[in-house]
Amino acid sequence: MKSKNILPFAVLCSVPFVMVLGNSMLIPVLPKIKSTLHLTQIQTGLIITAFSIPASLVIMFVGILSDRIGRKKVISPALIIYGMGGAGAALAGIFLEDPYPSIIVARVIQGIGAAGTAPIAIALAGDIFQSKERSKAQGLLEASNGLGKVLSPVLGAGSGLLSWWAPFALYSGIAIPAAIAVWFLIPEPKQKGTKVPIHQYFHELGGILKKKGRSLTACYIAGGVVLMILFGVLFYFSDLLESKFDVTGLPKGAIIAVPILIMSVTSFLVGIFMQTHRDRLKTATWLGLLVIAAALGVSSLIKGALWLGIAMAFVGLGSGFVLPSLDTMITSAAGGQARGMVTSIYGAVRFFGVALGPPAFGWLMDHGRFVIFIPPAVLSAAAGIFVTLALQPKLLEPPKTPQQT
Repeated sequence: MKSKNILPFAVLCSVPFVMVLGNSMLIPVLPKIKSTLHLTQIQTGLIITAFSIPASLVIMFVGILSDRIGRKKVISPALIIYGMGGAGAALAGIFLEDPYPSIIVARVIQGIGAAGTAPIAIALAGDIFQSKERSKAQGLLEASNGLGKVLSPVLGAGSGLLSWWAPFALYSGIAIPAAIAVWFLIPEPKQKGTKVPIHQYFHELGGILKKKGRSLTACYIAGGVVLMILFGVLFYFSDLLESKFDVTGLPKGAIIAVPILIMSVTSFLVGIFMQTHRDRLKTATWLGLLVIAAALGVSSLIKGALWLGIAMAFVGLGSGFVLPSLDTMITSAAGGQARGMVTSIYGAVRFFGVALGPPAFGWLMDHGRFVIFIPPAVLSAAAGIFVTLALQPKLLEPPKTPQQT
């Protein structure tokens, strides 16, 4: 990566880092929120749902918007909205006698803001890096996303020591400075040629989906399955550590962080490798899905905490193979005029995957250990087979334009 791009890209990496805090940072303090506000389990879960569902619904619209007006003009305001939602929830906790309804509204606002963050950052990285460096850039973005997942339980638990509402305030303290940095420190490349009329934009987008729809669908399914399984596994593993092995607090957070750390490191290394081996993107995707399937299958047969932890680590390893490979292929599938929409569909699928994982695994947990792991294992294996049959990486090669690095 050229030296002139290091600082802008470091700022860009802060965007997925901020976004992933949206749900993960609250997980350690949800029990405290539940007891303090006298909430039911369903009401407590809605604090997560209120963020994820609006994000998944709005994300495709902000993708179109970013294609029309520019990436930074979406990312910076989105981060500010995200931060304001956090501030609103914190203020409700401080000043209102019954803050729960206001917290739900603030979380919806946060989710709307989140829709314009990481997926658009992925598209912007695709705009900036038109050469072989794109794979490395996408790997770094996934690594920053993973770093956020690793640190978020620590940040949530640490700020929660001050008060149950403190993590909400922390959102604004992180997101708003990131918005300012994105606006002033990232030089967004100008799109070549004139902006096409909106009907021509949709015609171009339709042409991309018609020509590349099967391969893109394989990518979207793979990404949704991986995120659903990853968050579902973490949800299950967290509950198991506390209920069966009596591991709580920071030790539990550190153990849970291990598979995420492995995913982050793997994402970074895979991104570097794919910089010069684009022909291996499909292989990395189906191989990662099969590794996840195998790890889940083994988990259905073992009972020891250590061996189960090793199996969870392999889930992180497989995820690290899949996610940066998908990012690279999806951002390469369309030119600048339609890239935001193509990546935003992917982002919506990812949000739905994250939203579905914990409740799906929670339901499976009521039906025995074997049932917890085998259906997700079959799903991951099926996604790997579908990728093998449907994905044609050559259709997702970068458009033939002059390099911009």
